[in-house]
Amino acid sequence: MILVTGGAGFVGSNLAVSLARRHPGWEVVALDSLHRKGSELNVPRLEEAGVRFVRGDVREPEQLAAIGPITALVECSAEPSAMSGIEGDTAFVYHTNLTGAYNCLELARRQDAYVVFVSTSRVYPVGRLNELDYEEGETRFELSDRQRLPGSSAAGISEAFPLSGPRTLYGMTKLAAELLIEEYRAAFELRAVIDRCGVIAGPWQMGKVDQGVFTHWMLSHHFGLPLAYIGHGGTGKQVRDLLHIDDLVDLIELQLLEPDRWDGLTFNVGGGRDCSLSLLETTLACRRITGNEVQIEPVLEPRPGDVPVYLSDCASLFAHTEWRPRRGPDQVLRDIHEWIRSDEERIAGALGIARPRR
Repeated sequence: MILVTGGAGFVGSNLAVSLARRHPGWEVVALDSLHRKGSELNVPRLEEAGVRFVRGDVREPEQLAAIGPITALVECSAEPSAMSGIEGDTAFVYHTNLTGAYNCLELARRQDAYVVFVSTSRVYPVGRLNELDYEEGETRFELSDRQRLPGSSAAGISEAFPLSGPRTLYGMTKLAAELLIEEYRAAFELRAVIDRCGVIAGPWQMGKVDQGVFTHWMLSHHFGLPLAYIGHGGTGKQVRDLLHIDDLVDLIELQLLEPDRWDGLTFNVGGGRDCSLSLLETTLACRRITGNEVQIEPVLEPRPGDVPVYLSDCASLFAHTEWRPRRGPDQVLRDIHEWIRSDEERIAGALGIARPRR
């Protein structure tokens, strides 16, 4: 049995559905608390694909134990917003991301199960990322090759980038969980691989301003909702690489098929410079795809934890595997738009949007 925690979330649901369809002989179970707005929309598609859905919370070890024997666990559960805990309510992000990861590792340890841990590029410290040298182009900021910090170049951030310094509560909990995995590997011979993902995007993501930005941008253009370029001059030139959810699913499938080949490794996983967009470039693409133009206000004050440029340098991953991202930015955005068009009333209802734009 393969257990996918956070299994009704964006990553977890796409992964569980794909695994069940690609491997009919596998028993796939998705566990989720349905805390995230819109996650309930994924339950019918999980069940239609033959995935057993269990409503449960990774913070509750007895709910995990009740699943039954497992051979692999893909840990996708998380409160993924970089703004989590900023206003002082730290308990949910801490216990979901760190206590939840501990409970998952305990389950895996007791059952000798292999773990795929979906981590984040947010483990890299914000202050260090803001020290990167970059240049301003017509539509985006570009990293230069004149970098003084190890693990940084025009290609982006590698696993050698320094880890000292604050990184948001979200990033801290994910890094702490990574360190916990290393201790479990050493003490209990737990088999695990860690994927430090950049921005993941695609259909079935309930994007919002502080998490899932590319889907948020497309949702706003489709439904005619105002947007803002926040911080960094208010020009929208801040850049992120993005990875289509289907490309991530392909990678995790490989990792599940060959656990011994991936055990003990940590990789940056993202689209890299070739699959990246600034917010300004995303705006232009969303206008072209939807035919809609929305109001976008510049906001000069930056959000806590934000950085002008983040690109995943995946050279280590590419040296280890033939896997490569196969879907570019335009396909990511078009696939998101097609999903919204095909199910706009339910999506609007789940997100509290009063009236879908016609």
